[in-house]
Amino acid sequence: MELENKVCIVTGAASGIGKAIATIFAKNGASVIVADVNVEAAQATADEIGATAIGCNVAINAEVQALVETTVARFGRIDVLVNNAGFGLTGNVVTIEEQDWDRLMSVNLKGMFLCAKHVIPVMARQKSGSIINTTSYTATSAIANRTAYVASKGGVSALTRAMALDHAADGIRVNAVAPGTIDSPYFDRIFAQSETPQVLRAALEARAVMNRMGKPEEIAEAFLFLASDRSRFATGSILTVDGGSSIGNHLVD
Repeated sequence: MELENKVCIVTGAASGIGKAIATIFAKNGASVIVADVNVEAAQATADEIGATAIGCNVAINAEVQALVETTVARFGRIDVLVNNAGFGLTGNVVTIEEQDWDRLMSVNLKGMFLCAKHVIPVMARQKSGSIINTTSYTATSAIANRTAYVASKGGVSALTRAMALDHAADGIRVNAVAPGTIDSPYFDRIFAQSETPQVLRAALEARAVMNRMGKPEEIAEAFLFLASDRSRFATGSILTVDGGSSIGNHLVD
């Protein structure tokens, strides 16, 4: 029960990594707010784990402000913020449309800024708090034809370090987790649209030196560590959990 009596907001928590984080937090005693733009799915997750669902588009300031105010009104505090909401798009700088670039950045990067903007004053009053951002191993190693996503995650990693520096004196720790390729509903949809799903899966698995995709639950364990007091001396850290994707898969026999 590492998070007993702690109030934790998890964005993008209706499915995938976010749902796994919300689930492990609830199992460890936290009061969890499942925040997601998909209200119906958020409610289903909340019902499943005994949490509170709040609909929120993290790209819209008023909705983020309402999320934070509602949480404080109900629970009186916020101990952990997991900035997990995000998505990916294919394309390079030539092929991606400007409006798609803006839409992705508004969620993946601006959304984290807005959530932190409203949560940090609450944590500062408490003189304690842990913020954990979801970045990606691609922030440092990149992958082809995902320019906007890679750029957004590079921004998340830099934002993590900047916030950690700015708010350490407030008793707030800010860290990030950099997952690899995770077997989640996001990829289920991609496989369903592929003419050769098994070939695609094999290619995704080959990104990691462990030759498999990760599981959402494996990533959630890293978030639990950074949310708990076990990581009390960690701030400004990027914890990479990617099956070795960022070190390459060029093994010699």
